[in-house]
Amino acid sequence: MISKKMQDALNEQINAELYSAYLYLSMVAYFKSINLPGFATWMRVQTQEEIVHAMKIYDYLNERGGRVILKSIDEPQTEWKSPLAAFEAAYGHEQKVTGLINGLVNLAIEEKDHAANMFLQWFVNEQVEEESNADAIVQKLKLMAEAPGGMYMLDNEMGQRVFTPPAAGGGQ
Repeated sequence: MISKKMQDALNEQINAELYSAYLYLSMVAYFKSINLPGFATWMRVQTQEEIVHAMKIYDYLNERGGRVILKSIDEPQTEWKSPLAAFEAAYGHEQKVTGLINGLVNLAIEEKDHAANMFLQWFVNEQVEEESNADAIVQKLKLMAEAPGGMYMLDNEMGQRVFTPPAAGGGQ
């Protein structure tokens, strides 16, 4: 059985992951509105990944005898001044989520909840990838600041991203 403190913290993380999905879905709409379908595809895949993250925690809480309590999701931002600004926001958001995951790991250690600690290691590793992916695009966008034709090429590249669900049992 999971402690009430860990249960409450994981419920907060479910909400944070669903907010992430909502934020990235908002970015999908923004990129579509400025005719960058590849960027929109990239963010749509990101949205799907965040939903998977939320469901991993949801399932884990149930598996441990905890109670999932869903809360309202905050309204996300809907406009950015540029694709670079949107990806800088995404990168900053991923850094925030990394902090939240690290806080959960710290709580698991404090609670001596070894199962939760092991479960959360998947998310620790995932956040390294999430930050790296967002930062890589930020860096590409900065490089092409003086070469607008690069935006067309990057949009095409980003449109190739495909959602791949994690392997069964990954993180659990």
